[in-house]
Amino acid sequence: MSANSADQGRLLDVVLVKAGRTKIRYAAELLSDDGTRIAVRAPWSGAGVRDFGFVRFEPGDVFTEYYWRDRWYAVKEVRDATGALKGWYCDVTRPATLSGTELVVEDLDLDLWCSADGSDVRRLDEDEFAESGLGQTDPQAAAAAVSALDALEALARGEGLAGLLG
Repeated sequence: MSANSADQGRLLDVVLVKAGRTKIRYAAELLSDDGTRIAVRAPWSGAGVRDFGFVRFEPGDVFTEYYWRDRWYAVKEVRDATGALKGWYCDVTRPATLSGTELVVEDLDLDLWCSADGSDVRRLDEDEFAESGLGQTDPQAAAAAVSALDALEALARGEGLAGLLG
C-alpha cells in the first residue's frame, strides 16, 4: 500500500502492545506509507515529563515515528517544542501491521537511545527482555529481537540513524 496525497494527514491510532495487552494508544498523523515503511507524527503522549536521566520527554516534544512491516524495530525521531533534535528512541518490536486506522506494534522490551550528536548510544531494558521469557516461549522471535537491537546499535555507532529515515 502506498499513501497517496488523500491518505497523508489522516489520523491513525498507534497501538503499542506488550505481552498481549495494550500498553499505550495514541493518535498520530500519517505522513507516508510506501507499503513497507510507515511514517507518522505525534506529540509526546505521556502524562507530564518522563526523565530517563539521559533524555527528558515532555509536553511540546514531537515524535516522528517510523515503522516497518518487514523489520523488527521502530525508530522515533524526537524533537523539542522549538524543533531542535533531541535524538532517536528505538523500540525493538515485531513487524508493524496497519489495519484500517490502527497501526499495531508489539513491543519486545529491548530499546536503544541515540543522542542527536551520536555521542550517547545506549542499549536499554535488556533485563526486562530476559525476564519476559521470550527466549523460551519463542526463540526465533527472541533471536530476531536481539539481531534487530544489534543492527540498530551498529547503525547508530556507524553512519547514524538519520540515513535510515531519509
